[in-house]
Amino acid sequence: MSPVLDDFIAPKCDDEITLLYQDEHILLINKPSGLLSLSGKNPLNLDSVHYRLRQDFSGICMVHRLDFGTSGIMLLAMNKAMNALLTKQFQDRSVFKTYTSILMGSLKDDQGTIDMPIAKDKPNFPLQKICYSEGKAALSHFEVLERWNEPARTKVIFRPETGRTHQLRIHSQAIGHPILGCDLYGTTESHRMAERMLLHATSLDFVHPFSGVAIHMESPCPF
Repeated sequence: MSPVLDDFIAPKCDDEITLLYQDEHILLINKPSGLLSLSGKNPLNLDSVHYRLRQDFSGICMVHRLDFGTSGIMLLAMNKAMNALLTKQFQDRSVFKTYTSILMGSLKDDQGTIDMPIAKDKPNFPLQKICYSEGKAALSHFEVLERWNEPARTKVIFRPETGRTHQLRIHSQAIGHPILGCDLYGTTESHRMAERMLLHATSLDFVHPFSGVAIHMESPCPF
């Protein structure tokens, strides 16, 4: 979850979850920005993807999460057996994801790879940090889609090879181009340049855990 303070209360999210695909084994949705993936410990943070979907799908399981401010594709399992099979695909890095984002400033290179290990910033939970001595390997590939001036911004596609907490957010900050609207990593200016965090889970590729069929799902970027 994005917010730093334990007493954080998530603003009310009026945006609805969009169903992209459904069968008896899995569910693919489009998560709105500003909605928790999982309910928080504070009872005022009950509203979440998991809470909403559980009203209609009692056995629904969270295969993975998106940060509070991130929108886009999420994959959920209808039961624990399917969840175990899908979780293994994530662990084996056989699930392929892309994210669209707008970064502060103008990236010099049209494409590249950010290879910086990430560790928990323990005194500042839930923040993460770049740490070469204790961090876990983290790889993020990027490709520039568009550049704008006044102010300088760059729209990119990210293809993360690993799935570390806050990976794209901290990698963007580490190369000097924080994600616009990000509340944890960046500058006061980059945070104020967007009303929401400009990070969207655009596509997801995986193998259906029951049929064995390769699934490709896309969610158009809203910004």
